[in-house]
Amino acid sequence: MLIMKLLQKEEKYGYQLIQELKQRSEGSITLKEGTLYPALYRLEEEGWIRSRWSAANDKEVSKKYYCLTPEGEQALDEIFEIWKGFSCTVEKIMQEAVR
Repeated sequence: MLIMKLLQKEEKYGYQLIQELKQRSEGSITLKEGTLYPALYRLEEEGWIRSRWSAANDKEVSKKYYCLTPEGEQALDEIFEIWKGFSCTVEKIMQEAVR
């Protein structure tokens, strides 16, 4: 869900996703490449994201960019609704446990 959210506005490459997730979570969420890339491959297999290679120029190497598809937008909305329900349920249980 978080990877898809980061791709919602613009395409990004893998390392950029790792850094942005770390920065936006204030260091709470860190992904290693060995975790990110299998997730990206699964999202692409589902049709929720697509990828493209940039052209290499001068000293800059080619990078694989990922973007959210229209199907991915819809899936993200659905997943987020499920997450909100789950999060509310956990919060409710935790509040009851404190009492």
